[in-house]
Amino acid sequence: MSGVDRPDPEDFQPRLTRWGHAWRYAVCMVVSGLVWSVTFQHQWEGHRWLWFVDLGAGIAAYVLVAFRRRHPFGIAAGLTLLTLVSGVAGGPATLAAVSLATRQRLGQIAVIAVLGIVCYQGYVDTQAIHTTDPYWVNFGFNVVATLGILGWGMYIGSRRQLLSSLRQRAVRAEAEQEMRVAQARGTERARIAREMHDVLAHRISQISLHAGAMSYREDLDAASMRESARVVQAQAHQALTELRDVLGVLRDTDTGELADRPQPTYADLGTLVEEAREAGLALTYRDRVQTLGQSLPEAAGRTVYRIVQEGITNARKHAPGAVLSIEVSGDPDAGIDVRLRNPIGFGPSGTPGSGLGLIGLAERAALRGGRLEHHRNGREFELHGWIPWRA
Repeated sequence: MSGVDRPDPEDFQPRLTRWGHAWRYAVCMVVSGLVWSVTFQHQWEGHRWLWFVDLGAGIAAYVLVAFRRRHPFGIAAGLTLLTLVSGVAGGPATLAAVSLATRQRLGQIAVIAVLGIVCYQGYVDTQAIHTTDPYWVNFGFNVVATLGILGWGMYIGSRRQLLSSLRQRAVRAEAEQEMRVAQARGTERARIAREMHDVLAHRISQISLHAGAMSYREDLDAASMRESARVVQAQAHQALTELRDVLGVLRDTDTGELADRPQPTYADLGTLVEEAREAGLALTYRDRVQTLGQSLPEAAGRTVYRIVQEGITNARKHAPGAVLSIEVSGDPDAGIDVRLRNPIGFGPSGTPGSGLGLIGLAERAALRGGRLEHHRNGREFELHGWIPWRA
């Protein structure tokens, strides 16, 4: 496990319940009983003052062990020293040693291991117990028992640490997933906003143009008025149809395919230009794209289409009566270059504009690996975009 993922001991130590405290103290009493049973009778019969010292130190050990998590090394060292004179303290000392070992601090564990071996062996020696077992047997058992206790504590600590790390990774993964979902939603909202703007702004500007003409022209007869109203109705119907297409795409969650007709691409540029001319916009259109036997990808073609569409919409809104020049050029190696120029209008139109169309188009172009720029050059406004062929 890397150092970055390794949590602090305080992070993976579980909180103890009443039951957790109870069974730990019960185990301590069992250990204390096993250790003291070896010297209990000998102390009472031969050195009764040792009996009282053993019991008193053991009671103190049971009080001190409750603070083992606040001062793990100090309590473990102190209780281990008490085992030099008290077998009753063996239970609390064992619990404190295991608790310390769970913290995975090798230096502290080594100190307690040495101290425990010395003190446990010293306890046997100070009690003056006569035994037939060789010294090395008692010492070997002491070493094995001490290392076993600390090894068990290290195993518990490693397991707690692993579980804590897995929990943290799960929480982090869930948070990252929520962040990705939020980013995806934001991106989708931005995409929807761009798509709806590109679809509706063009049609609504045409409706506004024809409706404005109907409002101030007094020379129109009834037939002309009906014809203008028919054009407005047709454009409104087209806007609703295209809006329905966008909403249909949003509702298609099963296949991910377009729900209705395909979105416009580079092949639809000619139709877009003709519609703009029929709506009364003066423009020149030059298509100098050289495919060199390769078809322009739909994603790149759709972005080019939206740039031209936005340029037509802006020219109609902000430069009514001006001649719009549209030039599309490029090839598979150089990419697609789009330039739209028109003289700055003599006055503002009645159609409001927010400027979000160009912002959205710039974002769309950037997402495709291209760029979009617009600026004034004297009395001329220019919209320039470049889209890589394989956008």
